[in-house]
Amino acid sequence: QVHLVESGGGLVQAGDSLRLSCTASGLTVSTHGMGWFRQAPGRQRVVVAAMSWGGDTTYYADSVKGRFTISRDNAKNTVYLQMHGLKPEDTATYYCALRTGTGYRLTTDEYNYWGQGIQVTVSS
Repeated sequence: QVHLVESGGGLVQAGDSLRLSCTASGLTVSTHGMGWFRQAPGRQRVVVAAMSWGGDTTYYADSVKGRFTISRDNAKNTVYLQMHGLKPEDTATYYCALRTGTGYRLTTDEYNYWGQGIQVTVSS
């Protein structure tokens, strides 16, 4: 059984940094495409960052490019989302997702497993 567990969220001020972690069990993150999505109240869940299995290909939404970094620690079977320069508009529930394919994708229906979500709130 596959489980993804996010951690590291919280309430921060604008300009602060946070690092989200997503630890997987039941599957190896190093051999699958991974993504971080977020969903604000009343809005659709959208991709923030994604990574192919080898880590050589990454994607960032324009809204976070230059501020967020997706990375992976294979030994810990964990994927990270490092967030710098947080803005109030980054406030959302963040989800990590894993797909059984090796590449990354940008839509929710392409991912097979999801974490429970973690709240990030950025105050102005």
